[in-house]
Amino acid sequence: MFLDHPTMTATNAVAEPDRLERLQRAYGYAMALADAAGNGDVVEKVTQLHDHKGTLIVFWHEPPIDEEREYFTRAWASKVGDGTLNVEHEY
Repeated sequence: MFLDHPTMTATNAVAEPDRLERLQRAYGYAMALADAAGNGDVVEKVTQLHDHKGTLIVFWHEPPIDEEREYFTRAWASKVGDGTLNVEHEY
């Protein structure tokens, strides 16, 4: 079991705690996509997820491959995420 999951932060998290819950759901969705693709390495690459006014920012230890970026784009665009394609990646 992997226990060192990324830090999750959000702009206005105190006033809108559902933003952190949305990040947790999106993270779970992205990790399920990675698992289904047989990509167990992605879980160790992500350091932080941040919701900045509806934009998901994913922080990485090392640059992700296109497929790994797509996991988060799909998760954020889904009904458990924000429903948008607003995703940025920082290395």
